[in-house]
Amino acid sequence: MASPAPPPTFTAVAAAQQQQRHTPVSGAAAYSAREGGGVAPAPGFLSICKSLFAGGVAGGLSRTAVAPLERLKILQQVAGSSTTAYNGVYRGLAHIMKTEGMKGMFKGNGANCIRIVPNSASKFLAYEYLEGHILAYSRKTDPNAELGPLTRLCAGAGAGIFAMSATYPLDMVRGRLTVQVGGKSTQQYTSMTHAARVIIAQEGVGALYKGWVPSVIGVIPYVGLNFAVYGTLKDMAAKAQGLESTKDLSVPMGLICGGIAGAIGQTVAYPFDVCRRKLQVSGWDGVKALAEGEAAKKQPMRYTGMVDCFVKVVRHEGVGALFLGLSANYIKVAPSIAIAFVTYEQIKKLLGVDFYISSS
Repeated sequence: MASPAPPPTFTAVAAAQQQQRHTPVSGAAAYSAREGGGVAPAPGFLSICKSLFAGGVAGGLSRTAVAPLERLKILQQVAGSSTTAYNGVYRGLAHIMKTEGMKGMFKGNGANCIRIVPNSASKFLAYEYLEGHILAYSRKTDPNAELGPLTRLCAGAGAGIFAMSATYPLDMVRGRLTVQVGGKSTQQYTSMTHAARVIIAQEGVGALYKGWVPSVIGVIPYVGLNFAVYGTLKDMAAKAQGLESTKDLSVPMGLICGGIAGAIGQTVAYPFDVCRRKLQVSGWDGVKALAEGEAAKKQPMRYTGMVDCFVKVVRHEGVGALFLGLSANYIKVAPSIAIAFVTYEQIKKLLGVDFYISSS
């Protein structure tokens, strides 16, 4: 009779445990392993905190890097055809620099970072959580189910809705601050708290959610496609290079994947972004400061809702008005999304967080 195998030594057990602790897994792998009784650990509280921190830093850094283009895009969206001062990327940036100086290039960026840090942190974490649970649910009926574009799209859409809704009042206030033109408006906000108080006093609490409906509708394809395209492109790139995991991809390749994902998502969702901005400043006298000529004598356009906004914009300004600022946004969104994705994953590597987007 064969003798029983000797028990593993302490050194072997320790080595195995060390290897398990330092083997990164995707959010999906962690959650599906927990649901299916596997050995991969679910992310702990410290990993979640580190992930939130990484997401927040990624959001703030990516938006600050492209702040001048972000402001130009919003000015083009809101001003519409009432002025030609912001037509074109070079002309628009030159006009801002001439009339408001370097400070004008970054107007509203502080408010934007206050908004984007919690938005980005919650969005990345929510995506990994939803991705894992959707995959775990799929494996109850199909044990061989894998991450795919549809899984990523659904998880990204859900994460986008959650993050947008949780931080929307901050986005509303940031929009008003960004649109202000120094010294020309009859209604100036001095800070985020001052703007919030004035908006609530003059327009009611509900005004903080102006444009929420088109924002949510737009964020479904935008954030959903961002994550779906980014994860899918990373899988394709890793396979083409013969890598074992997407986490082994180089930083430049990650930037390329993120840039393409951002451009595709923004193109699909852009008209809803224009509608959101117009609703946020609907009826606000500060918009008149942007107008020139005869347009400056007219009262700011008021909209009763998303459909009314689309109809009036197309009727008075043409279909092209729904894409005003898109050229500046193309220049902005590719590096912004790319920086956000890569910064998020690189910070998590530095912090030793052992689950990554789609690193299955």
